[in-house]
Amino acid sequence: MLGRFKAFFHSPFLRRVSWHVKRVGGKIDRRFFLSLALGLVVIIGLAATAIWLVETDRTIEMLGQSFYWAGATVLGLGEGGFVTGPAGWIVGWLLGLFGVAIVATITGALVGFVIDFLLKEGQGMGASGYKDHIVVCGWNSTARDLIDELSRDEYGTKIVLLYDAERSPAAESVYFVRGSTSHDTDLKRAGIEHATAAIVCPIDNSDAADMSSILTVLAIESINPEVRTVVEVNNPDHVEHFRRANVNEIMVTSKLAAHLLARSAMYPGLSQLVTDIVSGGEGSELYRVALPADCDGMPIDDLASKLRSEHQATLLAVVRQGLTYANPGQDFRVALDDDLVIVAESLGDLQPLRETSAVA
Repeated sequence: MLGRFKAFFHSPFLRRVSWHVKRVGGKIDRRFFLSLALGLVVIIGLAATAIWLVETDRTIEMLGQSFYWAGATVLGLGEGGFVTGPAGWIVGWLLGLFGVAIVATITGALVGFVIDFLLKEGQGMGASGYKDHIVVCGWNSTARDLIDELSRDEYGTKIVLLYDAERSPAAESVYFVRGSTSHDTDLKRAGIEHATAAIVCPIDNSDAADMSSILTVLAIESINPEVRTVVEVNNPDHVEHFRRANVNEIMVTSKLAAHLLARSAMYPGLSQLVTDIVSGGEGSELYRVALPADCDGMPIDDLASKLRSEHQATLLAVVRQGLTYANPGQDFRVALDDDLVIVAESLGDLQPLRETSAVA
């Protein structure tokens, strides 16, 4: 039960509400609402004291009941029979006139906040409030397909799209933030400070789009250097610039497609195999997982056999300290800090790697 309460108070929804409260709080005149609250307290106090003096026998118990009646009357719940004389009626009418007006003003402000919250959220002007999520910066055909892939993946992470458009082009399950991908404020609204990864997609095929992506990466790195950045690059000549910006993983789609087409021309069926492995849906997929604790020090052949028999997974490579060992020799032994690249139909009992480092 305690864990549920903690989860509720740390929920993304409450963090979004908190962000909107701070945003609205910086624009309103707090002195006005403090004056209203103080005025309400004064009116209730004067009315309760007057009723206590003229309508009761002036005992401590009746003083408490008078305050209760005054407060209930302001909220429209007061008992008319508590006062019986003309003086009490006049106090009740005045209390209803001024007290209810003040409560209505405060209630109107709260309703206005709720309406503002819903409108801003619908227009992409809110804040995600997520943690350990993936931020997609920019929109193109690649972004559309990768969001669809992420939504179906077993990793189950939340997705935030940061893009400057009036409406979200993504599915409803994706939290939409309208803004500039290189603007610090908009990146923070997307929760880049608490994200595990950021995927940067160019808005078109131009060199200018690559330059804009570099600015986005620099802005992300300045806010959260630990986030894993994955970038789609248009021009292979710009790869070195992205490396200088400390991008973790670079995907030159044109170059990747060219290599895959060439290999498929020489070895038929490779393109279909690679597509099936890296795409979602039915069949086996590519995963990067943490090494199971009971496999520490195990020879590579024994590990491959164990993964195959117990997890229906095929071992492709071992990643150690940023270096990838594909098809290592028989004398290779895995260590506890290693992680694995496998092909499997599902994760099963294996744990996905949740680190900011990237496969070399």
